Amino acid sequence: MDGDIPVGGKLPTENILSEELGVSRPVLRQALKQLREDDVIVSRQGSGSYVKRRPEGAVLDFAPVGSIADIQRTFEFRAAVEGEAAFLAAQRRTDADLKELRSALEELDRCIAEGELGVAADEVFHVAVCNASDNKYFVAARSSMKSNILTGMNLTRNLSLTKPQDRLRLVQGEHYAIFDAIEARDSEAAKKAMHDHVENARKRIFEG
Repeated sequence: MDGDIPVGGKLPTENILSEELGVSRPVLRQALKQLREDDVIVSRQGSGSYVKRRPEGAVLDFAPVGSIADIQRTFEFRAAVEGEAAFLAAQRRTDADLKELRSALEELDRCIAEGELGVAADEVFHVAVCNASDNKYFVAARSSMKSNILTGMNLTRNLSLTKPQDRLRLVQGEHYAIFDAIEARDSEAAKKAMHDHVENARKRIFEG
């Protein structure tokens, strides 16, 4: 299988894909589910799955989180990629980018006030930073790790809910530090704020 299925092209059956890719049917189904959620393929009942659009950038083959070490590596990846994305976002952000970031922060504020987990809003904020970098490869690289990243986010925010609300406010303060630096076009401060935020998230899991 050469992997070059055109837009509109039909995917092979699950049996064929599973055999050619060397993965189990459950793993394959999870991958196809993610592609449907990402609007890359569409399933037609009784007909099969078809390519709806080409994914942006290269699709990187990251395995799902399977160990504590994988979670650690995911945070290392995020610190590097999102730190640089924040650096560029401070240089290139538009008013529309700031509006998107503010909207995500306001939703996170609401989640904190109402005792909600806020993982979706957290993810929206971080994706918005990558979008503001105006570099599609940062967006594609982070998207390829989405399931791994969400695993870490769920852990950190669930753990924060077991702590006094000050913990969630502290996390939100880190988000605002990133936003303020991007708004001020301070690249170095934005990079440091993002790197510190991701590293602090890692510590909140592994060091309490």
